Amino acid sequence: MSSPVPQLTWFLARRSGRRGLHSQLLAAGAAAVGALILLVLTAAYFGSDARSQATAWRTPAPDRHGTAVQTLGTTYLGDRPITVVSLAQLPGRAATPAPPGLKKFPEPGQVYVSPALADLLHSTPAKQLADRFPKVASYGTIGAAGLAAPQELVAVVGRAASDPAVSAAAEPLGMFGQFGGQTARAVVSGFDGTEVSVFTSSDKPAVSIGVAIVAVPVIVLAAAAGRLGAARREQRLAALRLAGATPRQILAMTGLESAAVGAAGAVTGALAYVLLLPALAEIPFGIGTWYTGQLWVGLPWLLGIVAFVAGLIAVSAMLTLRQVATSPLGVAQQADPRRTNLIRLVLFVAVVLYIYLSASSGGSSSRQQLAMLLMFYGTFWLLGPWVVDRLGRITARFARRPATLLAARRLSDDPRGSWRTVSGLVLAGFVAGFFTVGNVGIDDYRFPDQVAVATTSTATARTAATEARTLLRAAGVRATVTASDGADEILGSTTGVVVHVSGGAGQLDTAATTLSNLVPGQLPYTQEYVNAENQAFTGRLGELGTAALAVSFLVATASAGLTAAANVLDRRRVYALLRLAGTPLKLLDRARFRETVLPLVVLAGGTTTAGVYAAFQVNKLFGSTISTSGAVTLAVCVSLGALAMFAAIGASRPLLRAVTQDPAQTAD
Repeated sequence: MSSPVPQLTWFLARRSGRRGLHSQLLAAGAAAVGALILLVLTAAYFGSDARSQATAWRTPAPDRHGTAVQTLGTTYLGDRPITVVSLAQLPGRAATPAPPGLKKFPEPGQVYVSPALADLLHSTPAKQLADRFPKVASYGTIGAAGLAAPQELVAVVGRAASDPAVSAAAEPLGMFGQFGGQTARAVVSGFDGTEVSVFTSSDKPAVSIGVAIVAVPVIVLAAAAGRLGAARREQRLAALRLAGATPRQILAMTGLESAAVGAAGAVTGALAYVLLLPALAEIPFGIGTWYTGQLWVGLPWLLGIVAFVAGLIAVSAMLTLRQVATSPLGVAQQADPRRTNLIRLVLFVAVVLYIYLSASSGGSSSRQQLAMLLMFYGTFWLLGPWVVDRLGRITARFARRPATLLAARRLSDDPRGSWRTVSGLVLAGFVAGFFTVGNVGIDDYRFPDQVAVATTSTATARTAATEARTLLRAAGVRATVTASDGADEILGSTTGVVVHVSGGAGQLDTAATTLSNLVPGQLPYTQEYVNAENQAFTGRLGELGTAALAVSFLVATASAGLTAAANVLDRRRVYALLRLAGTPLKLLDRARFRETVLPLVVLAGGTTTAGVYAAFQVNKLFGSTISTSGAVTLAVCVSLGALAMFAAIGASRPLLRAVTQDPAQTAD
């Protein structure tokens, strides 16, 4: 005999009426937002890894029996890095495969450039850029397979094995040599490498932190979707339970209906993600925007996230309505006080103490730090309803106005529902407090208007300095040239030539171009080259903070709006009874807002303070201070977040008016 659960679930869903449909649409909307943001976060995580790996071919594993010689260098146009890869086929060896992005291994004299670099070569005077490369009739193009981003500047130069630019190159000189342990010259047999570029190496770690920060509120939003319309389902299923339905059937009906609604919403979010892929690819991060393929998560992950959201909503709904299966009479009589236990506070204090002791001891790995962050989020989510419950009781004791008393009673009667309304902004407060006040940074080296070229000896430096004066004079560059014995800061402890340029950025680029071939195998560099690693690290953190703030407040606003609307539908009987008792609609609306403001001030204030404290500790670690602009940004973020939340809650005012329009019928 087939189970009656599917047919009965479908029948009740169809007969749930307009308000039941509203609850289902709100739940589907929450599922759609949750699935969309989870897919975007997953895409950013995988995309950042793909972007980093797209640069690994430039540092292939050395092979003493290899077939080609490669040198890797970095030059700058203003503050924009240009990666230069020189390749030379060794005579008498097997043919070397083409590097990614090229159709064949470059012949001597051929120059391949990325599309972005090709645009710069055509728009920039040759003496500032093009003269750094061999003169060619036309440039080849490096395809997307060899680039991390459309804006990346890369050049691949084909040379003969005897060319001094290749044969004279050695390990990078000076304390500011090539980044990340990359070698300037290596014999290679292919382009399988694991060392990624310094300009992309921070992408994945930064995105991982952002995903950990934002994913929890998103999962919370998706889980809350399973609780939307809980009161309506509680009464309906309690009646079925009293009529003879088994607990298993009750839970099965709840899970089936919620899963179907969640799946519909999650599929909608997945379709929105697919349609938004081209727009998402235009969001800049790090070295530029993205290739669309980098942000495609693949069909298995797409279906997996849809199934995860649908399953999360179903489980959340079944956990919410589990009392219907065990105590249907109490639910039908609305005798559930929904109290919270003190164990929540005990667990929260224990976890916070553990995190504090672990952080104080130091030596935590990045994975442990992420785990502690997730633990903090999880325990704060556990603590939230307890704080709301106690806040409602205390406020009710000292309330002097009707709206305040109504708000306090709602807080203590349904602390979990009230917590879900403000939880998004409460958790976003931690993000805002940390990233706006935090001033993680490493002081840059300051060598303004200087160009340096490293040499192997003092004698070579003197000879190179004399030649540099002649070349710069012929190029029309006003500069002071000195031969350094290693005492100059920009050269570190290495001998070389230091050029102090007058005339601004254009003259500095011209000087770097003029000196490109001064010492074979050694590219000239400026302070941008010296600070590249620091700038890449701090730049990613700044962009991470901005993105995390934007997504967190978006989730908070969506969560508040959806939950507030669902609460109106769930409490329509209470609101109708209050209207029958003569309570003005304006008073009910005012009570709804106070029901939000009270926990928001206490809990969001607490998490924001915790975020500021964490930022202060990080600032102390890096020896930096809290900036005035950071404090102003924090105040703006908190104000805008609160206003957005109130606007989202205010959007459900017409719904409140509708459910109380005929209070006698609604109360019945």
